[in-house]
Amino acid sequence: MQSNLRTARGPQIVAWVIAALFISGFFVPLVGMWTNPVLGVWFVGTQKPRRGFFWMLAFAFVPSLFTLLRKFPHTGPEQALVYAGSLFLAAVLGVLPFSFHRLSSRRLPWLFATFPYPLASVVLQILIQPMLGLNATRNDALFVFLVGWIAAAIVRIWNREFGDAKISSAATLSAGIVVLAAGDLLVRRFAGTALLDHLTLSAIFAWICVGAALFLGCWALLWREKRPRWAYKPESVARLRSPSTGNALRIIGEQGRETFVSSSGERFPIRNGIPDFLEPQDLTGDNLKYNHQYETIGGFYDDTQRVYAALKGGDLGSFFRSYMRLLEAKPGDSVLETSVGTGLNFQYLPRGVELSGIDLSSEMLAGCQRNLRRWQMDANLYLGNAESLPFADSSFDVVYHVGGINFFNDREKAIREMIRVAKPGSLLLIADETEDYVKQVYEKQPGGLFKNRKRPVRPPIDLLPAEMCEVRLDSVMDGLFYALTFRKPLEAESSDPVLAADLAISNSAT
Repeated sequence: MQSNLRTARGPQIVAWVIAALFISGFFVPLVGMWTNPVLGVWFVGTQKPRRGFFWMLAFAFVPSLFTLLRKFPHTGPEQALVYAGSLFLAAVLGVLPFSFHRLSSRRLPWLFATFPYPLASVVLQILIQPMLGLNATRNDALFVFLVGWIAAAIVRIWNREFGDAKISSAATLSAGIVVLAAGDLLVRRFAGTALLDHLTLSAIFAWICVGAALFLGCWALLWREKRPRWAYKPESVARLRSPSTGNALRIIGEQGRETFVSSSGERFPIRNGIPDFLEPQDLTGDNLKYNHQYETIGGFYDDTQRVYAALKGGDLGSFFRSYMRLLEAKPGDSVLETSVGTGLNFQYLPRGVELSGIDLSSEMLAGCQRNLRRWQMDANLYLGNAESLPFADSSFDVVYHVGGINFFNDREKAIREMIRVAKPGSLLLIADETEDYVKQVYEKQPGGLFKNRKRPVRPPIDLLPAEMCEVRLDSVMDGLFYALTFRKPLEAESSDPVLAADLAISNSAT
């Protein structure tokens, strides 16, 4: 069966126009004044705070060095050093509002989450202009706030995928612009009068911004996200096993933190709600090579897919549905996705299923947590290797994998692990890129990560055990993607003694 993507010319043209607008912002200051803050707020939000700060610092400081190099022949070494120091200090100060936004916005509700960046920008402007011997004007500060708030609101709406409150978000943004514009006109009208002189208005606006920034910063600092405790998930804990010994696990509490332990003394910590089952041997070979890539791009992985699809005029939804519809998931089923990434496939499963996902990349799992919160969905996420799944035999009604098995260390072992944890009679799915797609897209990426591969990419039909039933290979996206489905035989029995005992008790009770 062949499944192709539809091309939407109208949205594609709009996407290219918007892309051209943002690109022109690097060369046209009048455009960049509006587009560059949007890019800055977006990028810093995709990174861990420390890494985002240094990347933004590099983006701000390195281009200014070219200006320094042009001036250096006409200045002495001391002047050049002072000038370079000034540029570096300006770059550090310029990045601080973005970092403040990154640290604060994720912990605040929708409307408040758009304020940290514009408030910090105004505070920064008010602080540094006197240092540079400039007159800090209230009108400039209000304009800085307006530009910053629009940038933060656009990124917020983008991150929400124009979903929940699409209309109310647009209305909020429009109303805010009107209010700010009206405020600017009123202040311009009354500035300089005996009642409201210029300095008084500047001071009032400055202290409002400083106070609001401090308030939001303290709010974000004191806020603690409530995560479901694993102690309240007995069924999920019951299916967990040590990936190395196969021993059953139990959960204990230590200093307010939960940890999984086995009878042999193995310990698996839980960080940010995600149990860590990674072992040193899991991050070797191709697994280490490609995991490093996902740790780097994990923050903006979803965005790159959305932008790429928009520029190509494709419909991501139809692409996901083209292979997810092959599954036999129904409400009440337990579902496992190996190499779950950011969980994009979860949206296309029936509501009411019990979701689980495992991945080698902590950065991708963090993105999956953000997506689940946005979609108002829940899932059990695990940090671990798909080649050594931490689950008992016959644990899940549905098991599938999308987009990663081509570059595993041991593809056959990963497939056998999927079969092991699937219940007898389950239909399994493996989907990934074909060799044509890898050559057309991946090998053209900078860095040469996908070049000089040891083996070509091909559907792993030959790696399936001979006893698998109903083996079928479908072509997706004009032959650039494959979807392999197969069924685990009904007569397969669990080799896990703990699970077998549980099943026996359940059957006798029935």
